[in-house]
Amino acid sequence: MDNADAIVDSALSLPIGRRADLAARLLDSLGARENAPDAFSAEFADEVERRSAEMDSGAVVGIPWPEVRAELRSRIFRKSEP
Repeated sequence: MDNADAIVDSALSLPIGRRADLAARLLDSLGARENAPDAFSAEFADEVERRSAEMDSGAVVGIPWPEVRAELRSRIFRKSEP
């Protein structure tokens, strides 16, 4: 187990509130909040409603999180290779 795995295991053992705080801090470190859409804008709410309706109607099918995570990791590692 490498250091990152040990950190993740430790983080996952935290109570949910502490994990949420940690997740927010990690996202902040990536600048994720500055680049996120304004959660209170009408356009963002409309987009959420549209996507939710597509999922509910079966027009689109979601991708399971493990598959998304694996694809993201693959893309990240490809970009980091020389």
